[in-house]
Amino acid sequence: MDDSGTVTIASVDGASAEKAKEMISRITEEVEIGKIYMGTVRKIMDFGAFVEVLPGTMDWCTSRSWRTIESKRYPTRLKEGDQILVKVLEVDRQGKIRLSRKEAMPPPTGAGAPDPSAR
Repeated sequence: MDDSGTVTIASVDGASAEKAKEMISRITEEVEIGKIYMGTVRKIMDFGAFVEVLPGTMDWCTSRSWRTIESKRYPTRLKEGDQILVKVLEVDRQGKIRLSRKEAMPPPTGAGAPDPSAR
């Protein structure tokens, strides 16, 4: 990496160069509002779970957005190290990220789900 921020990748084969490019992109990526990420649960608290959505980028997902889902559609509880889908709802002025697991989940299907064709 030079002073201008340009990163140069050298490799003996294309696959390794592509992998290095993906790793660098992931490290320098910034979260996008509305985007769904596969995050890693780093810590469980009473009020929610701290989820890392990008390397070094972590914030909390409120328990209301995952406890209800856990009991209705997912019988297991969250634990540290779990990989979960979360949606970025907001990034405030201080850079705090508001995440939701509920918003990242597909709508329920099957018995009890509303019929989308019914009006």
